[in-house]
Amino acid sequence: MNSSPVDACERRALYRTMLRIRAFENAAEVASQGGVSAYGQQAAGAAKVRGPLHLSTGQEAVPAGVCAHLTRRDYLTSTHRGHGHTLAKGAELTRMMCELFGKATGFNGGKGGSMHIADFSVGMLGANGVVAAGLPIAVGAAHAQKLRASQDAGATGRDITVCFFGDGAINRGPFLDALNWARVYALPVLFVCEDNRWSATTSSGPMTAGDGASARAQALDIPATQVDGNDVFAVHAAAAALVAQVRDGRGPRLLHALTYRVKGHVSVDAAAYRDPDELAAALDTDPIARARDVLLGEGVSAAELDALESEALVEVQEALAAADAAPWPDPCAAFTDVQDMGAGQWI
Repeated sequence: MNSSPVDACERRALYRTMLRIRAFENAAEVASQGGVSAYGQQAAGAAKVRGPLHLSTGQEAVPAGVCAHLTRRDYLTSTHRGHGHTLAKGAELTRMMCELFGKATGFNGGKGGSMHIADFSVGMLGANGVVAAGLPIAVGAAHAQKLRASQDAGATGRDITVCFFGDGAINRGPFLDALNWARVYALPVLFVCEDNRWSATTSSGPMTAGDGASARAQALDIPATQVDGNDVFAVHAAAAALVAQVRDGRGPRLLHALTYRVKGHVSVDAAAYRDPDELAAALDTDPIARARDVLLGEGVSAAELDALESEALVEVQEALAAADAAPWPDPCAAFTDVQDMGAGQWI
């Protein structure tokens, strides 16, 4: 396993981020099912999560390793599978659970739900229910950052945008459009492909011509780095180099993280279409278990790592209780946050 030159405190922080994401996803999964999940967890009563829930379980190393290098001023766009990205960027866990529950105290007043969470206070511009839709949004944000930096003579350093997307997105038009625009205008954007091998219920490999995200980026003269997306320390090291290059004004970069989606497309999808042996092999590369082994080998005690896991579980249980008790949105809120196109626009 590769490791990045970070101190012990930073390595524990990466591990803690993954634990918080995993605990959140597990709890949200059960809350969305309202009963015993396909994975043996018990939920009580009716489903609490409103709308579809797309889990990132097993992919925790990618957002943890990448977002460790970002500041609150940096922007981030996400996918329909974006809880981990949002947490790793610094968004408040309880408010996100409230959003999943459709409550007024959620980030978006209960209107965004799982697939459209946004928290501008930490630079999280939004998850997106449309595959590949976050790519052009990220490029627009990065272009704004570049224009703003050019107007600020006293600026030190460069704010950047990070765009997470899946392997299914590379077969949609916005991928080519976004990468081309980013390269032509040398924009400060890091594209991160979370290659989890599945596009909804279809294996991505047979549907993707050529060598995938890295090869397509390189064809557009965008340097690309491929990394083991289940090794948080390798992701951290690769992201450190790419983020530094983007901040230095050297144009866009792409990180191709090879990971695996261990759950179904949505939380109620048992993924019976998947080869059980493939899933078993993927579970053997679990990023949290691998990081734990590394930390234990470096002398971190099992008790300390267990304590970090317990803290994450307690935090999530408190978030569940808060979300359950939170108020529903006022019906009048349905008429806010609506774009006014002007009188007679469509007449």
